[in-house]
Amino acid sequence: MIREEVKFNNMPTGHPPPAAKQPPLLALNRVTVMRGERAALEDVTLRIAAGEHVCILGPNGCGKSTLIKTITRECYPLAREGSSIAILGKELWNIFELRSLLGIVSPDLLASCTTDATGRDVVLSGFFSSTRIFPHHHPSTELLERATGALTRLGISHLAERPVAQMSSGEAKRTLIARALVHGPQTLLFDEPGNALDIEAQVKLRETMRELAQSGMGILLVTHHVSEIIPEIERVVLLRRGRILADGAKQEVLNEEKLSMLFGVRVQLGQHDGYFHLY
Repeated sequence: MIREEVKFNNMPTGHPPPAAKQPPLLALNRVTVMRGERAALEDVTLRIAAGEHVCILGPNGCGKSTLIKTITRECYPLAREGSSIAILGKELWNIFELRSLLGIVSPDLLASCTTDATGRDVVLSGFFSSTRIFPHHHPSTELLERATGALTRLGISHLAERPVAQMSSGEAKRTLIARALVHGPQTLLFDEPGNALDIEAQVKLRETMRELAQSGMGILLVTHHVSEIIPEIERVVLLRRGRILADGAKQEVLNEEKLSMLFGVRVQLGQHDGYFHLY
């Protein structure tokens, strides 16, 4: 039985402890995760260090979102001999404690927030692993101040009283990032963050991700858009049909041969100002 209690990370927002003193964010060893009758992840071995900037790149349906849900304990791997999973050095977690150490920005959260919940409500909900503030939640003055600080940090204080349903896609996405930051997580997990954003909002999102990465926060970006990979991301993992196709330094992994194999179509790769683009 999971107790509804919240343990908070006391580290100030944006200042995680030195990565060298932390266990890895993720240590998967021969992990298989089923979604219905299909293996969404199959025999995956992957290690991501705390504080590392990594992109998981692959087409729709390759298992990217399943990987995120496995990290957040929404999906569980098959119990098999030789298979193991540890998150931040532990195999067993109180999920509320775990989610206070990870900041999640995902389309699932955005879809759940299409109510009259205000920007402040959504940010505060990060303390309770919910999507809004419910009657049984009683945020303290300290939590209210931290929510205000997170909104200010993202430059969206003006959205505090605005219902999410009245926000643009870009405003709603920045509100979710503030929610992810509010408890001072060690790592931010971005699941397809650019979906439904116009060009201006995409540029602002990338700028925000760069600022967060430069502040020392770990970034795990999960996407099928090569153009979303910010210059600060040094490592790319290619995921195809639930298996790792390639894993290594960005400059070595992002080439036309590997990307053509990944997406199943011949592509041309360009690079400008630290960003890669497919044609």
